[in-house]
Amino acid sequence: MPKELLDNNDIKRAITRMAHEIVEKNKGIENLCLVGIQKGGVILARRLAAQIESIEGMSIEIGALDITFYRDDLNTKDEQPFVKETDIQFSINGKTVVIVDDVLFTGRSIRAALDALLDFGRADNIQLAVLIDRGHRELPIRPDYVGKNIPTAFDDRIDVILQEDDTDNRVTLVSD
Repeated sequence: MPKELLDNNDIKRAITRMAHEIVEKNKGIENLCLVGIQKGGVILARRLAAQIESIEGMSIEIGALDITFYRDDLNTKDEQPFVKETDIQFSINGKTVVIVDDVLFTGRSIRAALDALLDFGRADNIQLAVLIDRGHRELPIRPDYVGKNIPTAFDDRIDVILQEDDTDNRVTLVSD
């Protein structure tokens, strides 16, 4: 039985706090952009961007990144990968890029995102924002902005449900 860890309001509060932290740490939004990892990270990046715009009164560039072909487990899976859209319509050269993802676990998806991002240029600074940090890192990767730290067992599963229309959002824990 899934246990609800965050409801819609909890997620909204976490995103609001993270947006303020991003603006504060970067002393504004000049040369700042958000790149969400497909799929949950893209939805979160859009929500962070909306919050940042309400804080700063200016819009921020947002991109979407598919990391499928950069994963180190691609050849170990039996099924064919489902490729999503990468859409970065701006240069990342000289910018601070905030990679956005829903759950940080082993760090391997973030490593893949870093590799994929390098194909688009050379950012001055790359930061990481995640809604959930569940621990169990296998790589030396640390988030700069965290919505919620949730200690889990390695075999647990965190499900982040984010609706595009922002109507039904929640984070659940499924334990075996």
